[in-house]
Amino acid sequence: MLNYSIYNHSSSVEWVTFIHGAGGSSSIWHKQVRAFKAEFNVLILNLRGHGNSKINLTDKNIKYTFNIVTIDIVELLDYLDIKKSHFIGISLGTIIIRNLAENHPNKVKSMVLAGAIMQLNMRSQVLMRLGILFKSILPYMLLYKFFAYIIMPRKNHKEARLLFAREAKKLNQKEFIRWFNLTGEINPLLKRFRANDANIPTLYVMGNEDHLFLSSAQKLAQEHELSVIYIVPDCGHVVNVEQPEVFNAQSIQFISEQ
Repeated sequence: MLNYSIYNHSSSVEWVTFIHGAGGSSSIWHKQVRAFKAEFNVLILNLRGHGNSKINLTDKNIKYTFNIVTIDIVELLDYLDIKKSHFIGISLGTIIIRNLAENHPNKVKSMVLAGAIMQLNMRSQVLMRLGILFKSILPYMLLYKFFAYIIMPRKNHKEARLLFAREAKKLNQKEFIRWFNLTGEINPLLKRFRANDANIPTLYVMGNEDHLFLSSAQKLAQEHELSVIYIVPDCGHVVNVEQPEVFNAQSIQFISEQ
């Protein structure tokens, strides 16, 4: 069972579930909790191997897949008797949410995809190949900090870089590699997502400085019928950390309209 925190609302029947990215944890949503729990029931979880979500002894030798990670979330929702939820994700968490919408659409009322990874451009393809080459050679924190700097290079991205690096220290080399091996699934999975409109209301929240992933999110927001995009100025990949007030306002408004 995944580690999680719940904030119950006194009158709302709407649930909002937060999904962090690889190497992060539920703590990356600390600037969202107060605003969202005032409006909705809130579920914040830690993905397997992250934060306080421990690894079952029987799972130590299995290969992670996006479907396995998604089933973890479905099982938690069923355990908590949450029939349907709005989902908010950041970075790799957006792929997990999109996979959830693909395989369990009855669970997803709407999606807020921040720093959404919907296609890998040439620079991100090179980054992924470098990671595959060095993942078993270099200490994982060195590799992780390198990735973080490439994705979030500017001075105003520093807080997000440091936050993700701090949380990544809670992993270990083996767990990092197991999550990194998910990159082998990414290209065919994203290709399917781009081709198949989920027909679920979707808000992309992207920083205008998100040089690896912004253009693909813009394209999908135009092509998919129920999708819209909000571009946050002076902001990089991790919009909920860099511009929390804008992120919270836009996301809450979107969810409230569904």
